[in-house]
Amino acid sequence: MIKKEEQFRAEAAQAAAEAICLAARTAPKGRGLDLLEIAVISGDTIEKLSWKMKEIGERETHSTFLRDAESIKRAQAVVLIGTKLKTIGLKYCSFCGFPNCAETEKAGAICALNAGDLGIAIGSAVSVAEDHRLDSRVMYSVGKASIELALLGPEVKIAYGIPLSVSGKNPFFDR
Repeated sequence: MIKKEEQFRAEAAQAAAEAICLAARTAPKGRGLDLLEIAVISGDTIEKLSWKMKEIGERETHSTFLRDAESIKRAQAVVLIGTKLKTIGLKYCSFCGFPNCAETEKAGAICALNAGDLGIAIGSAVSVAEDHRLDSRVMYSVGKASIELALLGPEVKIAYGIPLSVSGKNPFFDR
C-alpha cells in the first residue's frame, strides 16, 4: 500500500494543532490561575473568520486584516488562544501601571500578568508547531476577528491566532 502525503495532510495538521493546544494549556501561569481559552478551527469556520477579518479591514481601512484574511484561507487549521481578564491579587506588582489589583479593576485596565501568561502560552504553542515543521505565524488580526465573533466566548478580551499550513512554501510570510 502507498499512502501519499496529500492523503493525510489535513488530518496530520489537525493532530498537530491539538498538540499545539496542549502545549499552550500547560504553559506556566501567574499564581497558577488559568484564564486561557484555546480552540482549533478549520473548514467553514476559517472561511467565516476570514470574512470577518475582511470586514474589519474594510471598516478600519486596515490592510493587515485584508492581507491576513486571504492568507488564512490556505491554512488547514487555525489555533486560537485567548485570555479572560482578571486581576490575580498580587500584593505587590504594578506592572499594569496601577499600584494594586483593586485600582486596576476599578480603572477597567488589563492585568499585565493576563497578557504575559497569554504570551508565554503562545510561545509554547509555536514551539510545538516548529517541532512539527508546520508553516505558522502568530497573528493579532486573527485574534481580533475571533473576539468580534466570540469564537472563544464572550469573556475573552485578548486573543491571537496561529494559522497552520502544510505546504511547500509558508503562505503566511513573504505575502
